[in-house]
Amino acid sequence: QVQLVESGGGLVQAGSSLRLSCAASGRIVSFVTMGWFRQAPGKEREFVAAITWRSINTYYADSVKGRFTISRDSAKDTVYLQMNSLKPEDTAVYYCAARRAIDIGRLVSDYNDWGQGTQVTVSS
Repeated sequence: QVQLVESGGGLVQAGSSLRLSCAASGRIVSFVTMGWFRQAPGKEREFVAAITWRSINTYYADSVKGRFTISRDSAKDTVYLQMNSLKPEDTAVYYCAARRAIDIGRLVSDYNDWGQGTQVTVSS
């Protein structure tokens, strides 16, 4: 099992930037695919971005493409989500997740381990 701890959330104004971090520990394997999801109040958890092992492939939801960037530092067992040009509709709890497979997953059910989440609030 992989333990995941997110950090970096906060309250920002529209147009600002934030960088979320997800530190992984436990049975880390290099071929784990990492993903970010988010859940706004009253809505289902939705896919945001994912990155495969060795950072070969990345995938983004259409709503964040061009504004968000996912990356990972395998030496530090950490994955990042750089969020630029934030909008009020990006407000949500952001979750880091790990998938024990080398291909991209976009469904909640594709992921095996989850962090506790970090709140991102974007004011207009």
